[in-house]
Amino acid sequence: MDRAQIEATVLDMVKMAKAASRTIGAIPTALKNTLLLEVGEALLEQQHYIIAENGKDMAAGEAKGLNPAMLNRLQITEKGILDMVQGLREVAALEDPVGEVGEMRNRPSGITVGRMRVPLGVILMIYESRPNVTIDAAALCLKAGNAVILRGGSEAIHSNLALAKVLQEVLAKHAVNPAIVQVLSFTAREGIDCLLEQEAYIDLVIPRGGEGLIRAVTQKSRIPVLKHYKGVCHCFVDEDADQEMALRIILNAKVQRPGVCNALEGVLVHRQIAAEFLPKMAQALQAQKVRMLGCHRSCLLAGDRMEPAGDNDWGTEFLDLVLVVRVVADLDEAMDYIDQYGSRHTETIITRSYERSQRFLREVDASAVMVNASTRFNDGGQFGLGAEIGISTTKLHAYGPMGLTELTTRKFIVYGAGETRA
Repeated sequence: MDRAQIEATVLDMVKMAKAASRTIGAIPTALKNTLLLEVGEALLEQQHYIIAENGKDMAAGEAKGLNPAMLNRLQITEKGILDMVQGLREVAALEDPVGEVGEMRNRPSGITVGRMRVPLGVILMIYESRPNVTIDAAALCLKAGNAVILRGGSEAIHSNLALAKVLQEVLAKHAVNPAIVQVLSFTAREGIDCLLEQEAYIDLVIPRGGEGLIRAVTQKSRIPVLKHYKGVCHCFVDEDADQEMALRIILNAKVQRPGVCNALEGVLVHRQIAAEFLPKMAQALQAQKVRMLGCHRSCLLAGDRMEPAGDNDWGTEFLDLVLVVRVVADLDEAMDYIDQYGSRHTETIITRSYERSQRFLREVDASAVMVNASTRFNDGGQFGLGAEIGISTTKLHAYGPMGLTELTTRKFIVYGAGETRA
């Protein structure tokens, strides 16, 4: 396709999505839930077709030399389809936020003012690798009353188009506009560039993937972008911390899944307990094959289990079994460090002090701030949101995991009885 054909195709898609967003915003909750449940049934009925289409992507990925981790994320298995179905059922079971009215107040003028929760409109989702995101994003957007345009990675094009076909067949069966869920049918990067220029039709862009993808989308987009660039998460072990608890939390946060955005990347240890705690921590982490990079004091206390950190190691998202360690004087120095090197994703303190825990909660700027808990809990499912479409560190309009509610906004509604303004 040349540039003119790409632009024409994209323009048709966004116009259809804009028109469809008006219809999906008015669909009753019962019908939305029926659609979600029937999509799940259709995925099971057509799993052989979906897996066959995914096989085309897998073969192409192997031919291109994709690494095993990427191929693993790309593959759709029977279990993967069951997981998608379960996700659809969970979204269907969630309370529908659309139409919720609150904060009704009678004003001196005689009018009554309140706020109603409404869909955002048209969402553009740009993501990499995992085809299951196609179902997750479509389900959340549909339940929240939004139309969605999905642009997955080129390596998953056959998988994503197959999943979209199943979705659209269910929508059409119920006479619901299939343009509510659309997948970009070609892989040329110019398609993304063109979509990011459609501010007249698209209300929000959500990129989900590596930092490079998110920065590229943010730089090119004319449309508001909800994002997080990276997850540089820290644990501060306070002077009165339960040290056994601290070890459990640090091991869980670093080792359980080191390649995810809510994994631990740095440990800060109060100087009063550093001599006692750091050797134990270093021994436990070394047993899990974690490479530790420390400040001068940390290295002295941990011995040959830790190596000196370089200037560029502080604030790095390793996404691997690598961790930086620093001894700090007190809570203030720990919070100063987090302010300088954190990414506003997730921060946790291990302490017995109510006063210091409350200071940490109030003063640390992150989408999730925790006391005596693993950073790995920053997740929509763990927070009770059901599924999530991503994590935002942008603050406007969402901060943290984005579930159904974060895919809506609120408008003011006014009831009057003929009042006019003086």
